[in-house]
Amino acid sequence: MAEPLPRFRAAYGSSPQHLVAMIACFTLTGWVALRIAEEATAGRMLLWFVGAAVAHDLILFPIYASADRVLRGALRRSGHAATDGQSPAAHHPLPRRAGHTPSRPSPLNHIRVPALATGLLFLVYLPGILRRGRETYLAATGQDQHPYLARWLAITATLFLVSGVWYLVRQIRWRRVDGSAR
Repeated sequence: MAEPLPRFRAAYGSSPQHLVAMIACFTLTGWVALRIAEEATAGRMLLWFVGAAVAHDLILFPIYASADRVLRGALRRSGHAATDGQSPAAHHPLPRRAGHTPSRPSPLNHIRVPALATGLLFLVYLPGILRRGRETYLAATGQDQHPYLARWLAITATLFLVSGVWYLVRQIRWRRVDGSAR
């Protein structure tokens, strides 16, 4: 007779910890849904949620999937392998075993991550960045919307700068290891 854990994994498809995590997530989601259902504006919130999901699937996903495809093609043409489908160990700058030469670090995720963070910040703070609803914002907070654009641009520059520096560090480490492996 088979052990209980392998039988459970075969029947469920994952570990018991995964099942516990999923039950906890669904419990939390159900509690939030019940709390929202008590709100007077629950119908409007549901409409906004569904609208956001549809807008993401029909508008935003094709845009950023196309942008990613263009980025990968540009990196391929410039001589950088856009190897994001491999395991993280394949990109690690230090070899795991003797005789193993690590692959060259790809700049793909060093562009993707700050671009995603910048895009999300833009969507969240869009009214402030574009200075929409000035009077309402001023009446509600007593503050002006002028700093939003400058701060968003500063955060964007910082994210790309940090990512670029980290990519440079990875390149230097790779060159050192690659040079010593020859």
